[in-house]
Parts: sequence; structure tokens; C-alpha cells
Amino acid sequence: MAKIVIVESPAKARTIQKYLGNTYEVIASMGHIRDLPSKDGSVNPDANFAMVWESDPRAKKQITAIAKLVKEGSSLILATDPDREGEAISWHIVEALREKKVLKDQPITRVVFHEITKRAVTEAIAKGREVDQNLVDAYLARRSLDYLVGFSLSPILWRKLPGSRSAGRVQSVALRLITERETEIEGFNAQEYWHVEGQFLVGTHKPFVAKLVSYKGEKLDKFSLIKETQTQDVVATLKDLTYAISSVETKQTQRKPAAPFTTSTLQQEAARKLGFGARKTMRIAQQLYEGINIGAESIGLITYMRTDGVTVSQEAIAGARTHIAKAYGGDYLPADARVYATKTKNAQEAHEAIRPTDITRTPDGVKTYLDDDQLKLYTIVWQRMAASQMANARYDQLSVTINDASKDHTFRATGSTCTFDGFQRVYREGRDEADEDDETENLLPPVKSNERADAKTVTGHQHFTQPPPRYSEASLVKKLEELGIGRPSTYASIISTLLERNYVRLEKKQFIPESRGRIVTAFLEHFFNKYVAYDFTANLEESLDEISRGEKAWLTVLGDFWQNFTAKIADAGELRTSEVLDRLNDDLAQFLFGAQKDRSCPSCSKTDGGTLSLKLGKFGGFIGCSRYPECKFTRQFMDQSTAEESITEGDGAESNEPKLLGTDPVSGLEITLRKGPYGAYLQWGEATKPKEKPKRATLPRGVTPTNLTLEKAIEIGQLPKTLGKEEESGDDVVLNIGRFGPYVKVGKIFASIPSSMDIFEISLAEAIDLYTKKKSAPPRAFGRKAKK
Repeated sequence: MAKIVIVESPAKARTIQKYLGNTYEVIASMGHIRDLPSKDGSVNPDANFAMVWESDPRAKKQITAIAKLVKEGSSLILATDPDREGEAISWHIVEALREKKVLKDQPITRVVFHEITKRAVTEAIAKGREVDQNLVDAYLARRSLDYLVGFSLSPILWRKLPGSRSAGRVQSVALRLITERETEIEGFNAQEYWHVEGQFLVGTHKPFVAKLVSYKGEKLDKFSLIKETQTQDVVATLKDLTYAISSVETKQTQRKPAAPFTTSTLQQEAARKLGFGARKTMRIAQQLYEGINIGAESIGLITYMRTDGVTVSQEAIAGARTHIAKAYGGDYLPADARVYATKTKNAQEAHEAIRPTDITRTPDGVKTYLDDDQLKLYTIVWQRMAASQMANARYDQLSVTINDASKDHTFRATGSTCTFDGFQRVYREGRDEADEDDETENLLPPVKSNERADAKTVTGHQHFTQPPPRYSEASLVKKLEELGIGRPSTYASIISTLLERNYVRLEKKQFIPESRGRIVTAFLEHFFNKYVAYDFTANLEESLDEISRGEKAWLTVLGDFWQNFTAKIADAGELRTSEVLDRLNDDLAQFLFGAQKDRSCPSCSKTDGGTLSLKLGKFGGFIGCSRYPECKFTRQFMDQSTAEESITEGDGAESNEPKLLGTDPVSGLEITLRKGPYGAYLQWGEATKPKEKPKRATLPRGVTPTNLTLEKAIEIGQLPKTLGKEEESGDDVVLNIGRFGPYVKVGKIFASIPSSMDIFEISLAEAIDLYTKKKSAPPRAFGRKAKK
């Protein structure tokens, strides 16, 4: 009788089966086998928060397959992922098997491993334990909270804000961050300021630039000079004076390497350096973790990718140090191994950082086995781990101070020279726009104190303060982590949900809130402020962590939350729509009306005094006249995404003349952008025969005439694209774009691709998952219900 091992994915099952041999039977659960159904009553607060679990047809089929094996097996080994979600899946499996009455006296053990290598798997199998009920309770509490918030708040939104989709415990807080940043940008008033710099020549050295830091004995700050005339007076005073070097200071500085990746820092760095979204990063990391065919065997190349810990095993540290000494020499190896501690709130320190399972598998050594995206992600994981155990980079920093003869005016120049690259030989950390720091070397000549410095030029330079940048995926994840909101496994899904709900859009890799997202945020901030407060959400995350550590009872946490929350829901249910609209008109005045203080209706205000205000219709918000229905003036919110849907003048908008993008390298045909009755489209070549129709393609979601490139057009031209075969039916899995957007087609079944997914980045597994969900979904009902 075989020992039955249950993991989450088929790829992992295949890899582990090879490691364990014929005495074990490894089967995949295919992720979660049960979930809370999306309907009222799945969690019952009045029955001690009892939950109703449900399995979809795919999961039922998998449970049956698992039950059959377990019934005939000698023992059950639960080897799902090493986090709370994995612990919950193991618990669900045991519960489902008990319901089927196939568990008798077989021993049940839970094993965890953070990397899929033969050593790690065999060691884990020998160290079985029981399912950790504290982790399961934390999962149950989280699922209950998310369900109760969503199913309590969403109906309020539907009734009070038509066109709104949903609200969520964490997604609403992330949305608030994005909308608050946009409000900051819109309300930002640029402030002018100037700085003065001189170009100085010392002896025969090359001239160098120094900045004025003191004028007439007073230290200058950023806004000391705010007008051009003021600056010109300063320049006139300084340009003909005699200067000399008053001091030269030299000091040595060092830069330390960053810690190995956590889930958050990996997502941030992949976004900065590789342009990967959080979802794509996690998908590729999952592939690298579960196993890549290297020659004759499948090997997990990185450790588990959902972690907020930065600790690394002693074995991995020793391996990295050995490799560094061999590959780069002893100078690059610090005397002592580096040990990192996380600064993230509520981090689970038991989880290792993301690192290569074997540092000797360099990116060059495995590149023939990886696709381009896999190689890119593996490379930064490998580089980050190697650099984390390397020596500091060392710099000589030089500061030169220049004074006039009276010592009333001071210029200063600073520069640095890298004297030893250290860890930077392997890796430099990326930076967010808001954290940009010029790391380029500024070389200064070898000057000495009291040397004469001739001012070749003295000039003033104008600047304006800049608004804070919009959040990118990287900076949003970083902010959520700083606030202690969400967890490693949730960042990608938070972002996907906001995009799917059309609350935000990604433009030039930055989040911009849509009008419905701003309205929802304003509503929640005013009527449910506590529940979208950053501190409250972070404290709730801390409570969930305390449950996972056995320090709090999960039912107590739920009870305390629900008692206050349900009272707030009841109050909101009594709100009149007019109250909501009055408040939103005030809260969103800048967004709705801009600088327009006079809100008079352009249609009737001169005769009847109508005013403009926010109105709500079946499909969402719009601006309308207060005298409706007598005055029917309305206007929509002008979201930038809507405005860009049309081709701008000069691109053929008026004359419908095609805009040439370039030549398709495959067909040799010219690709042109055109405008038709249903919007912009692409065309390949021209018709050469009567009734011949040239190839045409609709622009996919997110691609507009203003951001369309030849490369993207060529990519669009490859559709429809066959990814492979669906195993059960044998039908082709095809990607394409239709009248209603991008879709997956298998046989006669069409499955829409959600807005959070890029049609050009979807894997075969993801496409099959969309098809499977569509296939197992109940048929939609059309028409009115029959009368009883």
C-alpha cells in the first residue's frame, strides 16, 4: 500500500513523485478544493460564524480522485504550500475526506518544505507534524471577515451608488491610497524656486560646478530664492568676485547590499527592472519554485515565493560564501556572514527569503532551460542572493568649499569615486521615481585649500516643485507593506480586483482612479471611515497574526468586529440618496467641477437658475441639472481612458486616412491604423481583388491610438493564437479578441479574459483555468422568470 502525498499543483506533484519513488503516490489538489460560495448566508454570525463550504465541479472531481487513493493508501501526507493558505488547504482536504468517510485509521501528517529539492522534500517527509489549528483559525477568521465586509458593504453600494461593483476589506483601503494620491496631484500648486551655481577653474584642471549654499553670510534653503529678479541680483553680485578654495574634506563611505527578496520586494523589483506586474511576477516565480526540467530531471530553482521573511538557512549562506570566494575572489567576501532581520510589520520570521535553491546554478548555467521571462526573474533572484552575502561597496567622498575674499558667500561641490565595487559587481537595487537618487560618480579635480578658483560663469537655474508621483504596482505594494496592510499572498489579487472592478486603470505603469473608484472611496471615507482607515486595517491584520500564534481566539476577534460593523451597516441602510449625493458633491467638488466655483447649468441657469451636481443613474454617476426633468442637461465624467478611445486629429480621425505604423516582418504587408464606425482598428495591406477583405484587428483593452506601437501591432497581428491542447477534450486552446473583448476559446466554449490579465501574457495553464471555470459555471438565465 502506497503512502499518499497531496500537494497543490500537478507540476509540483510530478517533481516530488520523482524524488520519493514508487512507495509513494503523489497527487495534486489543484489549489483550493472548497470555498465560501458567493451568496448570502455563507457565513452566519448568529450561529457562531458557522460557514458553508462548497466545491465547484472541478474540485469535486479532484476530491473523488484523492478519496479513491487515500482509501487504498497506508497513510496520508499533506504537503501543501508552507503558509496559512497551504495549511488551510490541508485542513479542507482532511475535512472533505472525513465527509466521504474514507479516513479510517491511516496516520495523517502535515509536512512543509520551502524548496522543492530532493534533500528538502525527503527531510520534510521525515519531520511530519499535525495540521496547525492556529493557522487554520487565522485563515477562517480572514475568510469570514472578507466575506462579511464584502457581502454587507456591496449591497449598500449597489443601492446608494448605482454602477458600483463591490467593496472589500483590503481592496477598499488600497483604492483609498490611489484616490488620495490623485487628489493630492490635482490640488498641487507648483512653487517656483531658483538655485545659483558657478563653474570654477582651478589651475590647469578641468572646470567643475559648485552650488551656492550661503549668500551674504546667510545659509540658503530650497526656497530662499523664489523669483528671477531676485536671482539675477544675486548673480550680478557674485559673478565678478575673486574666489579661493577654503576647505577640502575627504571621507570614505560604504554601501551595504540589500537583503534577499521577500514577496513584496520581489514584486517591486520585478516591476522596476523588468516591467512585470505583480500577477505576472508571482506566476513566473511559481513556475521556478515548482520545478523546471533541467536535463533529465525536474528541479525547483527558487525557494517558496510567498514570504515576508529575510532570513536564510545557514546551508544557503555557506553555499553563497563558497561561490563568491570561488567566482569573485576573497576581496568580495566579508569576514563574517551577513544576517538580515525584517522591518516589515507582523512578518513571519520562520519563512525563508526567496533565494536560489542552489547558488551554483548561475543564470548562465540554466538559461537554455528557461524561457525569457523565467530567465529574467531567476537572474534577479540569483543576483540579489549572491550580492546579499558580498562585501560592501566603498567610495571616496570629496567635499570642496569655495569662498570669496570676504567669506560672505559660499559655494560647495561634492563628488564621490567608487574605490571598490563590492556587491555592486553583481547587483544594484532599482529605485522608485519618488526615491530617485543620482548614483553616478561626480569626479572633482584634486584641488587643495587656499588655491585660487576662477569663476568662469555664475548662473541661476529655475525649478518648480513637483507633485507626488502616482502609485506604480511597485510603490503601491511597498506602501501597503509599510502600513501593514495585506500579506504576501494578497498583493497581486488586491491589484487584480481593483482593475477588474474598473475602479482604477494602469496607464504608463501608474494607477489612475476611475470616476466610479473615486465615488466609492468618497462614500466609504465619509460613511464607513473607520473601516477604510489605515491603522484600523493594519490592527486587524495584527489580530489575525495573533490568532495564528495562538494568542487570540478567532471567534472573539470576529465577534468584536461584527458587533460594531453591523451597527454601522444598519445606519447606512437608513441613509437617503439625497444625503449621500449632498456629501459626495462636497467631498468630490474638486474632481467633479474643478476650479469652477459657479456650478450654474449652462443650459438653463440664465432663465431658471439650474445648478449642476452629481447624479446617479443605472450605469453609474454623471453630472446633471438640479431642475431635471424640466432641464435634461447632463455630461459624463471625462476619464482620460474614455477620452483616448478616439483617434486624435492628425491620426486620421476626421478624414479616415490611414496612419502607417510600419511593415509586418512576417507577411511583408504595411500595417495601418484606421478609424471605423466602431472605433480604431488595424489593417494589414490593401484589398487587391474585388470582394477581398484584408486582415483587420480590433485594438485590445488598454491599447489606444496614442500608445500603440509597431511592436504591439505586430503582436496583435499574431492573434488568433493557439497555446496548446486541452488535455481532456483534445481541443486547441485559442486566444483572440472579439467584439466584446479578449477571450479564450476551447471547442465551442468561449471564456472572457478579465481586465486584470494581459492576453499577450496568458499561459496555457491560466487559459485552461478560465475555460474550466466557464465550462463548470451554471448557464445564464435570459428573459423574465415564469409566473407562478
